[in-house]
Amino acid sequence: MANPLGLAKALAFLVPALLLGGAYAFQYWGKLVPCEMCWWQRYPHMAALAFALAALLAGRLPDRGRSLVWLAALAIAVSGGIGIYHAGVELHLWQGATQCSQTLSGGSSGDMLNSIMAGPLVRCDEVQWKDPVLNISMAGWNAILSLTGALVILWLSLKRPRQS
Repeated sequence: MANPLGLAKALAFLVPALLLGGAYAFQYWGKLVPCEMCWWQRYPHMAALAFALAALLAGRLPDRGRSLVWLAALAIAVSGGIGIYHAGVELHLWQGATQCSQTLSGGSSGDMLNSIMAGPLVRCDEVQWKDPVLNISMAGWNAILSLTGALVILWLSLKRPRQS
């Protein structure tokens, strides 16, 4: 591995991009409505994408974008931490958000209240999907993949390139 920082930059972009892509695929193709805590997990990934993109474009900075990679890894880890919290709520280990999410049902914009009221009510403590093999929820998978990804990105960003 000649350029561990380059690989860290690529992973800092790919990890949140793939996790967000999966979340949106479940939402739009799988027809799963995200709860409030699902949205909380998405926001740090969106920030991580911005940091990673800046790191990819920041080759001329004195640290070659390493600090931006660290910020991306931190944002990914934050999403993983929220995923742990959300998985604990789903398992009823602790109480989570007491509010529920409700989405618009596609009514006319002039009838916003009825459109909101007709939308599905989504609770954060009810699992909408679990992996059929390992029985892990989406929040659990986000925690596992985000925290693992963040650790790998940090490790790669701290590695020195091999001298040829």
